[in-house]
Amino acid sequence: MKHAIDPKIDCVFKALLGADENRNLLVHFLNAFLIQDLREPLVWVEILNPYNDKEFLSDKLSIVDVKAKDSHDRLYQIEIQLTSYTHLPSRILYNWTDIYSQQLQSGQDYQELRPTYAIWLLAENLLNTDGDYVHHYKMRDDQGRTFNEHGGIWLLELNKFHELRVESEAHRWLRFFKDGELLNDEALPDWMTTQEMKQAMSTLTTFSEKERQYHQYQARQEFLREQRTIQMELEEAGRAMLQERLEKERALAEKQEAVAEKQTALVEKQEALQREAEALAEIERLKTLLDQKNH
Repeated sequence: MKHAIDPKIDCVFKALLGADENRNLLVHFLNAFLIQDLREPLVWVEILNPYNDKEFLSDKLSIVDVKAKDSHDRLYQIEIQLTSYTHLPSRILYNWTDIYSQQLQSGQDYQELRPTYAIWLLAENLLNTDGDYVHHYKMRDDQGRTFNEHGGIWLLELNKFHELRVESEAHRWLRFFKDGELLNDEALPDWMTTQEMKQAMSTLTTFSEKERQYHQYQARQEFLREQRTIQMELEEAGRAMLQERLEKERALAEKQEAVAEKQTALVEKQEALQREAEALAEIERLKTLLDQKNH
């Protein structure tokens, strides 16, 4: 290949799974991860927002996820996410509920709703509680009983995938997206020699060899790099502001504590003086009583 191409860059990702000519790759990808939830393997899907290279050249804010619908009107969303941040889980859940709820038009009832499946490929770790690279979420109770079978959310954390042997089609796709930038179309490893992986590799080769597509790839890569830099700077500024606020709050708390200590000392001093005055008054009273007795 003339240039190394990372399949995680959004324009490449969408060309891989969102182009009409690669519809079979999308079907293969969905079957790889959803086979246990689907009653039978998918054979066809309609891509609802097909890839158009012009949209990436003219609009840096193009929608880069892939949405599809099968012959049973079940909905699918696949998205690549290069950076992780605090509120990403909320965004993932919101996107799923948005796609699910938009199925109903005026006059339609709830029985019209169909399962919605969301698959997110994450370049950075989001969940640090375990080493699992695949997480599957459904609505369940605390006994593990599923509330309904209307799809779910899959998180694929690429950084956690360390399998040396490719033993499933899911493994094949995970390794492709994780290590695709290192691949050479003239010397593919054994796990890349299936028909689907060769087709996926040809998409990378197109971005590498054709000048227009490569410039498009470079532009998207530079844009995403700038976005990551801005995000990191904003996060750093936010941390600095938080640290400054905490220091001010700590200084105020220390000042308030010092004032409270002074007030406590003053009260104690006043109480001591009061006790001393009461003691002197008692002494005077006793002297008076003694004088009266002596006379």
